[in-house]
Amino acid sequence: MQHHTVTFASAGIPLVADLYVPDRFGAGSHSAIVVSHPAGGVKEQAAGLYARTLADHGFVTLAFDAAYNGESGGWPRGLEDPAHRVEDIKAAVSYLSVRGDVDAQRIAVLGICSSGGYVISAAATDPRVKAVATVSGVDIGRFFRHGYDGKQPPAVLEAMLAQAAAARTAEAHGEPPAAFPIFPADEAAARALGQYAYEGWEYYCTPRAGHARSTRLLPWASIDRIAGFDGFGLVDRIAPRPLLMIVGTRAETQWLAQEALARAGQPNELAWIEGASHVDLYDKPDYVQPAAERLAAFYRSALRA
Repeated sequence: MQHHTVTFASAGIPLVADLYVPDRFGAGSHSAIVVSHPAGGVKEQAAGLYARTLADHGFVTLAFDAAYNGESGGWPRGLEDPAHRVEDIKAAVSYLSVRGDVDAQRIAVLGICSSGGYVISAAATDPRVKAVATVSGVDIGRFFRHGYDGKQPPAVLEAMLAQAAAARTAEAHGEPPAAFPIFPADEAAARALGQYAYEGWEYYCTPRAGHARSTRLLPWASIDRIAGFDGFGLVDRIAPRPLLMIVGTRAETQWLAQEALARAGQPNELAWIEGASHVDLYDKPDYVQPAAERLAAFYRSALRA
């Protein structure tokens, strides 16, 4: 496949993206897919893997670094601003829609982890998006309010919001933006927090998928932005465009996708990947391959001329 580094703006912030174009591409306009990475990630990780794999299936794909992350602009680094993440996806759709090799009527989106909520929010108010899919998709707002397993005590979020408020006050006094580590310091600490925490640490903090441009820090200014976000709140607006949500049978976050699809219109589908956890679907070939094949079939059907 052909790979190009491209740039475009999102609400005034320059974004850097990897564009993948299939080999042996014929003349004319083609279907395209915007691929959006998890919170704390960069385009070279799960988003890039799915973008390259889907390009092998014949789609033009675009994996970009969200504002404040990776090679893209924005300060403070690592800020997770759901409203801007949604804007980033719309900006990526705009970029693809004016390319001569892309059919503006055949553009779809794919969101991984937190970007599952971001792509649903973007597509709900952007009819240019013709199909929506997620892999291990979560609503990051509900995730922070209720925990990855839906069992988090309310006091956890209240404490985080108090810290975020204190950080905002400190910034008003002239202090630099404060941030905290997303992942435990080492393997032992990660294992002590349970399987979900360990898998996230292993993916982002080891040679398995760790990347120098992934900050692994979250500014406190992110917390109240995330806590007030409702990523799946407009899921019913996707229909009659098709929606596919892919989850692992061992994913502790699967309840979020199930809740979303219970409120979605038709057509929608929940596709299970047997044996996969939430993070397994980021990069493990035994799980990524069947997920990608299901995605390719979904997009071919949804985006056929």
